[in-house]
Amino acid sequence: MATLPVPPVNAADVGLIGLEVMGKNLALNMADHGFQVAVFNRTTAKTERFTDDNPPAVFGDTGGGLVPAAELKDFVASIKRPRRVVILVKAGGPTDATIDALVPLMDKGDLIVDGGNAEWQDTQRREKALGEKGLLFVGSGVSGGELGARFGPSLMPGGKPEAWKLLEPVWTKIAAKVDAKSGKPIEGASAGKPISGGVPCTTFIGPDGAGHYVKMVHNGIEYGDMQLICEAYHFMREVLGLTPKDMSAVFTDWNAGELDSFLIEITADILQQTDTGGPAKGAKKPFVDIVLDAAGQKGTGKWTINSALDLGVPAPTMAEAVFARNISAIKEQRVLASKKLKGATPASLAAFGITLGKKKTDWAECVRGALYCSKICSYAQGFALMAAASKGQNWNLKLGEVASIFRGGCIIRARFLQKITDAYGRDAQLANLLLDPYFAGVIKKQQVAWRAVVARAAIEGIPVPAFASALSYYDSYRAARLPASLLQAQRDYFGAHTFERVDRPRGEFFHVDWPEKGRPQLRV
Repeated sequence: MATLPVPPVNAADVGLIGLEVMGKNLALNMADHGFQVAVFNRTTAKTERFTDDNPPAVFGDTGGGLVPAAELKDFVASIKRPRRVVILVKAGGPTDATIDALVPLMDKGDLIVDGGNAEWQDTQRREKALGEKGLLFVGSGVSGGELGARFGPSLMPGGKPEAWKLLEPVWTKIAAKVDAKSGKPIEGASAGKPISGGVPCTTFIGPDGAGHYVKMVHNGIEYGDMQLICEAYHFMREVLGLTPKDMSAVFTDWNAGELDSFLIEITADILQQTDTGGPAKGAKKPFVDIVLDAAGQKGTGKWTINSALDLGVPAPTMAEAVFARNISAIKEQRVLASKKLKGATPASLAAFGITLGKKKTDWAECVRGALYCSKICSYAQGFALMAAASKGQNWNLKLGEVASIFRGGCIIRARFLQKITDAYGRDAQLANLLLDPYFAGVIKKQQVAWRAVVARAAIEGIPVPAFASALSYYDSYRAARLPASLLQAQRDYFGAHTFERVDRPRGEFFHVDWPEKGRPQLRV
């Protein structure tokens, strides 16, 4: 393999640092759209292999291509001013180190874009520090995985308007596209043949860390979506006795309706697969049965829940999704507990007069309703969280636009997101998605099925933490009065934390002197 030559000055339209899976695919996406892309990796051999594997012919007649560099200074010099440099390296220290190495080589007005999964507070810090040096900075969420990066991701940029103006021509071209009327993703892109037309799944999110915050919440919603789908699968398998192939057909049918989404689609595909890596002898097992039931996570779900706690925004369904992964990870403890801890038996249930009816097909339809209602509540929590953060940070997030860029490219892309876009189109200040007429109507129609699934799961000992927490969230949100009145009385009793009265204006606080015996004495 030949040593890389020094690239010509001003040969590239945009630069990209970091040639792991996401970086390579995003660079190819940009080249597909006619950009000359300067590429750099700390390991020069990786840059050489990447450019050798992707000669100009890969990009057809688009005019795009790759401009490799072995040295960072040559990489920077090869980019036209004002420079646009996208970083896709590991979040945290590696991102800071890359920025520190770039700064001395760049000029005032140049732009650095962090496309990694950064914590939004880090993005705020970086933008402030670079702004003091005269450099522009964008923290952009990039969602869609490997294929999204290659052929069209959902992109969530945050920063100053002038930084977005410089980035916009690139981001709007490489983003996923959806149909203007239906909101459905436009598919069919291939190497050298990008999608033309449609509405790009990107928009200016807001100042400083807004883009990475929205990406973080997107990931929290993704956790909820995946857990809800898994609970639907678990219920149908353990309670209804459906096989993975049976359920593949069910999910395929659901994907033709209101649950149409990327995650439902891939679930149907996964459930029809058999093991290809097991022993050669004997019947192949369903693929899902050979995967160890211990889930991993990279932290963005936890960040979402931490933010919800900091802001005092209830997000129980997303939290339960994170905790479900946590409990799955203690596999050995669960195996031991399964031998010692038992659930209710049919005889013990019968003693209480509990009998279970309905056909399997009827129960499967109930699961569909439970999944959709729970999904509504999970998204309601996520969008309420973004609204609270927007208010606290003065970001002025346009939640309808946020929903619209989730319609294509990202992992949570779904027909459902058009309904959220429409809801904020009807009322941009909507306090909660549950108050929108469409979503309220869906839950009114489906809630009996939802309650039946949660109840039967509890009776039969099948864990459905996300289904159940979503239902509790719905019932709590619609309750005019909650038992927090007793909780506040308890807090005042043991800690003199005060309370408000139902017969006085909000904001007036009272305390009671609680003697050991006798009538309590009220004190303002």
